[in-house]
Amino acid sequence: MKKLFFSAIVATSLFACQAPTKPAFDLANAKKEIEAANLAITEFVAKGDSVGIAATYTADGSLMLNNIPSIKGKDKLINFWSGFAQSGAKIKLTTVEVWGDENFIAEEGLLEINTKEGAQIDKGKYICLWKKEAGKWKLHRDMSNSDLPATAQ
Repeated sequence: MKKLFFSAIVATSLFACQAPTKPAFDLANAKKEIEAANLAITEFVAKGDSVGIAATYTADGSLMLNNIPSIKGKDKLINFWSGFAQSGAKIKLTTVEVWGDENFIAEEGLLEINTKEGAQIDKGKYICLWKKEAGKWKLHRDMSNSDLPATAQ
């Protein structure tokens, strides 16, 4: 009887001394946050807000596109997105799948780029690495490529 009582006290003490566990990472919720961030990007493009677009990247984020060197740093991102936004093009981003944890999320998606009149300029796919920075998911590495033949671009 003493052994049973002693075992119960030890077990109770062990459970009482455990550190609180942090909640499990919610990937479905993170996907919703990334989809909302993508919607904000498309809205920034539509408004011609290159500063807003650049703010969706981490401090050392980079954009990697076909046939040009990586675009890294806020000033270079603002400059690139300014030119894109001034063209009047519209962009549509569709998240296909996400993987990751509370620090990094990899996103696979589809993109469409149309003129302001609605004619398709490009369509393709992308992979983005999102990083949690200041409590928000931000683009850390942004890479895409076209599905159109090289002559059609």
